[in-house]
Amino acid sequence: MKYKPVDLDNVKLQSISQRKHKVRISDFGKPSKSKDPKFAEYLDSLPNILAGKDFRELVHAIVIAYRKKKPVIVMLGGHTVKCGVSPFIIELIKRNVITAVAMNGATSIHDFEIAYYGETSEQVDETLDTGTFGMVKETGELMHQAVTEGLISGVGLGRALGNKLLEIKAKHRELSILATTAKLDIPTTVHVAIGTDTIHQHPNVDGAALGESSLLDFRLLTDVVKDLNNGGVVLNIGSAVILPEVFLKVLTIARNLGFPVRNFVTANLDMEQHYRPQVNVVQRPTHLGGKGYRITGHHELIIPLLTAAILLALKGR
Repeated sequence: MKYKPVDLDNVKLQSISQRKHKVRISDFGKPSKSKDPKFAEYLDSLPNILAGKDFRELVHAIVIAYRKKKPVIVMLGGHTVKCGVSPFIIELIKRNVITAVAMNGATSIHDFEIAYYGETSEQVDETLDTGTFGMVKETGELMHQAVTEGLISGVGLGRALGNKLLEIKAKHRELSILATTAKLDIPTTVHVAIGTDTIHQHPNVDGAALGESSLLDFRLLTDVVKDLNNGGVVLNIGSAVILPEVFLKVLTIARNLGFPVRNFVTANLDMEQHYRPQVNVVQRPTHLGGKGYRITGHHELIIPLLTAAILLALKGR
């Protein structure tokens, strides 16, 4: 044959400390601890029309799910970490509001680098020109170690990555969704498309191990989704393709196995409303019962606002 698979053993890696980053933890958001009632007045001032009405209803649905001990599943695209809203997701996890997390591969990489190094998101234009895009030594080595070790211990990709961050005592693990959920034993799944993530460029990549660990997570997410019936909530935040597709499949399996999974709430929160989230998250899953919402806007504005509203509602305001 004229062509054959490229050998990755000769790729040149660099330390994460040599790479320029666009995102650092000093820029992350910080959930407010204030009990100032002025925020309640702001929420009360919102029009009870269109997105204002939908926002209130979504907050109400999440609080009801919390009180009924129903799953609140958050599906995260990579941009959610890159725009500094991880602390708000973590706050809701610690408050037992968010009960499960699903990520695509990019989200797990950004979250892992934030925990390990405190910075993430490289200058793609520059690094692509020099052939160094994604060629960070530490990220690939540690994440691939985690995959292998996770399979030995029988856990999927999400828990394996979180366990690794806890094992190495990653300096900024308190800002990591993976580490937080591993510590608190919250189901967290990572859904990988081979070839889409920078760690797939590394010489120690094991496609079979990645596939097996991600498939374990796929099955784990199905077990969570089966309990959505009558009051659960699913939020898709910033994933345009992978997670909406995954959600449709795990929902199908759950129903195929005899679980009704009806009458639950879904929402797509993003700065643009793409086709798959609208159809696979908002419309199709709820057309037999339940409701889907579309909240459009920047994550760095919507997620802090949503978190504050939820926490206020939990206090009975």
